[in-house]
Amino acid sequence: MNKKKNLKVLNFANPAVEPERQIEAILFSAEEPLDIETIKSRMKKKGNVEQILSSLERQYKNRGFNLVSIAGKWSFRTAKNLSSLMNLQQSKEKKLSKAAIETLSIIVYHQPVTRSEIEEIRGVAFATGTLEILLKLNWVRPSGRKNVPGKPIQYISTDDFLSHFNIQKLTDLPNVEELTSAGLIDTGNISDDIFGAGKFFKEQKAEKKENIYSDIDDMLNSSLKPEED
Repeated sequence: MNKKKNLKVLNFANPAVEPERQIEAILFSAEEPLDIETIKSRMKKKGNVEQILSSLERQYKNRGFNLVSIAGKWSFRTAKNLSSLMNLQQSKEKKLSKAAIETLSIIVYHQPVTRSEIEEIRGVAFATGTLEILLKLNWVRPSGRKNVPGKPIQYISTDDFLSHFNIQKLTDLPNVEELTSAGLIDTGNISDDIFGAGKFFKEQKAEKKENIYSDIDDMLNSSLKPEED
């Protein structure tokens, strides 16, 4: 005998009319809640926006996300009883190691600086990945090669470094005296050479002046040499 199978008839909801589909698309793609006038201005086919919004609000009432109106503006939001699901992925902040902080400080305060110069100032060799971490954060970058045997790569700080620490320009960095007085560093444990911005810039200026004077002296000395018979 052939057994009759119970067939279930699936009743699909009536397809949404065009204005309703447009409003759904507008609200889904919006970066912020929209008021009714803004929704109307973006629609190609006009309709009763207030009525459609009320209808959509009912349709999405028991869904994973709801259509809500706050202060007269409409947007899709995750259902309140499901909001905890959105916290499954959390970003964890990792502190930079002491070696990375010292390396970053040396580059920022003494740039351009080579790897060997950083090691010389720190007094220890690089740990594996220390410089790579700073490069990955885009706080430092290579900037040409130093004109010495071996042509080592020089490193400087980036605009991302300034932006991250909300610094307008490098000369706004505190010098070692300011850092010490603020209690941010202990010069008994950390070498002054690492945080020597003020001293470093002053030395640069003094060196430039000395070069100017030495050039003048050389020029005068060469011009005043007695002519050979």
